[in-house]
Formats: sequence, structure tokens, C-alpha cells
Amino acid sequence: MLGCLLLISVNTFAQTNGKVVEEQYAKSDILNHNVKYTIYLPADYETSNRTYPVVYLLHGYGDDHTGWLQFGEINRYADKAIADGTIPPMIIVMPDAGTSWYINAYNGKQSYEDFFFREFIPFIEKEYRIKGTKQYRGVAGLSMGGFGTLEYSIKHPDMFSAAAALSAAVRSDEDFMAVTDDRWKEAYSKVFGPDLKGKERLNATWQANSILGLVQSKTADELKGVRYWIDCGDDDALSKGNSLLHIALTEKRVPHEFRIRDGAHTWTYWRTGITDALAFIGDSFRQK
Repeated sequence: MLGCLLLISVNTFAQTNGKVVEEQYAKSDILNHNVKYTIYLPADYETSNRTYPVVYLLHGYGDDHTGWLQFGEINRYADKAIADGTIPPMIIVMPDAGTSWYINAYNGKQSYEDFFFREFIPFIEKEYRIKGTKQYRGVAGLSMGGFGTLEYSIKHPDMFSAAAALSAAVRSDEDFMAVTDDRWKEAYSKVFGPDLKGKERLNATWQANSILGLVQSKTADELKGVRYWIDCGDDDALSKGNSLLHIALTEKRVPHEFRIRDGAHTWTYWRTGITDALAFIGDSFRQK
């Protein structure tokens, strides 16, 4: 009798845990190499025939497609949130973006944004049972991935119903010009251009991708096409840029959720924020 009870308990537990496939590959002709990705499939994916909404979850600078799994424990948080009804069952896709900033590089040699929309999304949504429409597609990310989240949702509002940016790397023109030369060489030179100083950094690539600039270039109606969640720690140097984004959206009367919580630019902060971010996106997926 005890063995039967144990078997039932194990089976019940197994059914509440999603499946993670840690290293898959998407072929890219645009980037001229295969791109790794990790995918989370909800617990009932393999026993159902239905299609699911999807969230593209973007990693930060210095991480890769495994960051949200290894350090963010995204499978554990998603399992719990789905099990208790906080979020609807969803597929979560985590692509490797290297240090691309999720955009097309200044010299045309690394066009990650083109890859993401022209190759990656079509591939993923053909490979898995995904509801391939705007209403059931969301994007989220941290730091560089938060930058990518805002970048993609502002520039491609026809693609996403909701966007959740955690500690997004939002900078004013002045702050971008003030990045130290060492940091520029390490983090920005391959994407925006090498050996740029001062106003040279405000080149065409920056103008096409500055989050604050993009907000100013869009009408309120264009921006209202996506629901925005913005969350940044009070001890994070990026809280200034996120606050400026909040002000810019407020001045345009664009509805959005803005959070400044106690915390810094750390995984502790992102782990404690990801469930609320997914819940915000998940509300867009639910039938009203």
C-alpha cells in the first residue's frame, strides 16, 4: 500500500514540472552560424495537442542562453507560477545573443535583430506548438536583455502583446557618451563602432536604437500597441535611465507599469521579479 501511495505522489509531482531542453540550435544564414537556445515547455506540453503562448526571455551581457536557467532558475519559478495559476501555461524561449545587444551592428557583419525576426521567431513557432500571433507572444529580459526587450517591442509593436524589462540598460545620450573608454572597448565597440569618443558615439546605430530616442520618435498611439512592465532596483546605476523612460512614457500618456524595488543589479533582484513580470505578460495571453 505504501508503494502505491509513493508511486501516486511521484507521478503527481512529475506532472507539475515542465521540461527544459538546455541546448538546441537554430540555423542562421543571416549570422552565418548556428544559434543556441534553451527552451522551457510546460508540464502538459507532451500530453496535450493544443498550442501555447510564448515568451522570448533575453539574457544579459556576459551570459548566454543558459543564464536564465542556471542563475535565474526560470524553470522552478515558471513551474510554481503555472501550478498555482499565477501565469497560464506558456513556452519560454531563451536564445543566445552573445554580446550583440540584440541589434544589427554598425558594420552589417552581425545583424542579430534581422536574425531574430526573420529567422528565429519563424523557426521556433514552426518547430513547437505555439500560437503564432501578437496576442500570444511576449518578450522579457534583464539588463542587455531588458534593452533588447524594449528595443524589439518599441520597433516591432505588431509582434508582441506585452514586454517586461528588468534592470534594462537604458541610457541617455549624455550617459552613453560618458561610458569609460575601457568599458566601451569591452562592451560596445563591436556593435556601435570602435574608438568612438564623445558625440562620435551618437552615430546612426545609436540613433536607430536608443530607447529614449525611439520613444520620442513614436506617437503615443504607436507606443500603446504594447503593454510595458519596467522594473529596476533602487541601488542599480541603471535606475536613472529607467526613470527617464518612465517619465518619457508618462509625458506621452502611454500606460505602463513602473517599479523601483529595493535591490541592485543582481540575480537576487531578477529572481524575485521574474514571476511578477511573467504574470504581467500572462495577463495579455488570457481571454478577457
